[in-house]
This record gives sequence, structure tokens and C-alpha cells, in this order.
Amino acid sequence: MKIKEIKEILNAEVITDFSNENTDIKYGFASDLMSDALALVKSDSLLITGLNNSQVIRTAEMLDMSTVLFVRGKRPCPDVVSLALENQVTILSTEYTMFKACSLLAINGMEGIEADD
Repeated sequence: MKIKEIKEILNAEVITDFSNENTDIKYGFASDLMSDALALVKSDSLLITGLNNSQVIRTAEMLDMSTVLFVRGKRPCPDVVSLALENQVTILSTEYTMFKACSLLAINGMEGIEADD
């Protein structure tokens, strides 16, 4: 799924944009526990979270993830935006809850990550 599609499906705001027309996000992973992300996430995944601190961007960077989605209208503080810019991480924000955002993405074809993948 392209970033543009994610933005449209979730009525999301793009806060930082390092995507291009070829950026493809295959999986979605939702968690506020970055330790879970470190254990399970693949690089071609969208990290969906309500956690709003620099650890989210550091986790994305460690996992070579290109995109983070903040839910529940969370907006990253300037330090988080700066870190995302430094690490070329695209940040999106949606007003939807985590459950609703995940549901809409799944309905539109995004796959989830299974613990045994």
C-alpha cells in the first residue's frame, strides 16, 4: 500500500514526508510497546502507535522502517519531528483510534504481522 493511499484511507495529515511513489508498505503493526515492535516488525511495515516520544522514531530507524502513524490525533513534539527528519522517517497523524485505523487499513488490503512469521 502506498503512503498516499494510507493518507486517504485514514484522512491522515502528513507531518514529515520522505515517501516517493514507489514507497510500498506491506504490513501494519500497532503497538505502544516498542519492545514488541523490536521483536516482531519487518522493515516494510507501518508502525501504528499512540506513543508520542523519540523512542518511536529510534525504533523505526533501528528496524529500517520508513513510516510511523500516530493515532488519536497525537502530534509529535518538535524533537520527535527533528529526529524523524534526521532519520528520513515519514510521519503521519490521524484522528482515528488505533483500532479504527487498523480496521480501515485491513479492510483496504494491508496485512498484519503474525508473531510466528
